[in-house]
Amino acid sequence: MKTMKLGNSTLEVPVVAVGCMRIDSLEKQEAERFVQTALEEGANFFDHADIYGGGTCEEIFSEAIHMNDDIREKIILQSKCGIRKGMFDFSKDHILESVDGILKRLQTDYLDILLLHRPDALVEPEEVAEAFDRLESSGKVKHFGVSNQKPMQIQLLQKYVKQPIVANQLQLSITNANMISNGINVNMENDSAIDRDGSILDFCRLNDITVQPWSPFQYGFFEGVFLNNDKFPELNKQIDEIAGKYDVSNTTIAIAWLLRHPAQMQPVIGTMNIERLKDCVKAGDIRLTREEWYSIYRAAGNILP
Repeated sequence: MKTMKLGNSTLEVPVVAVGCMRIDSLEKQEAERFVQTALEEGANFFDHADIYGGGTCEEIFSEAIHMNDDIREKIILQSKCGIRKGMFDFSKDHILESVDGILKRLQTDYLDILLLHRPDALVEPEEVAEAFDRLESSGKVKHFGVSNQKPMQIQLLQKYVKQPIVANQLQLSITNANMISNGINVNMENDSAIDRDGSILDFCRLNDITVQPWSPFQYGFFEGVFLNNDKFPELNKQIDEIAGKYDVSNTTIAIAWLLRHPAQMQPVIGTMNIERLKDCVKAGDIRLTREEWYSIYRAAGNILP
């Protein structure tokens, strides 16, 4: 698979990350076959979170991949922490405790990347800095990032944290593209002009932070997928026409649309279907034309001023 640098780090990663939030829906042999296929396809970047399946997803993954030193050298592991029942928690003690639990469940000594999951209103960045320093010095975490954070939150964190923020995981898809639309509709009096995230896309580009789009096939907030959905006839017609041109599936084109953006994003796919996984991997070999990219954007109901 095509690779890229993660943020301003030296870490070389696949352009598509494999999200493991739903791996607990697979039987043991299915999970083994899925992760083995991912490795065969070059999709060796696996995204986790301590809340996925209440921690069971990380356990299932480590068992499915038959974690050992040899396997660990061939994969890139990312996990997230900070979400607790009824609250968010970026306290030093919780971060440290969470990472220890993650490492135990993944049967590894270190994470390649740790992301802070959802902003904590009570965050004390000095504590985060202490936690990151301890995790880095102990070798438990190599790189750090955030999830669902806007520019000022990241800047506040960076005031105290000495480690570079290499990634920001954000919801983004063809149908959930406000962070792109508000940049197109500058100075316009329409809903698309509303900046709901503080120009986070431009901020990440300016600061060499890799945007990791999550739910790249979803519309709304986990309301369903837009592909082959009767609610989006024009969008699916356009995607299907372009898919036919490249002789690939509509899944491939939906990911290729994100990869075409010059921000050099790394979509996090959540499928547990092997064929769709392969279709996502193929997106790395396709570069949509400007005309194709904008035709899909408009077909989704997005407007040009």
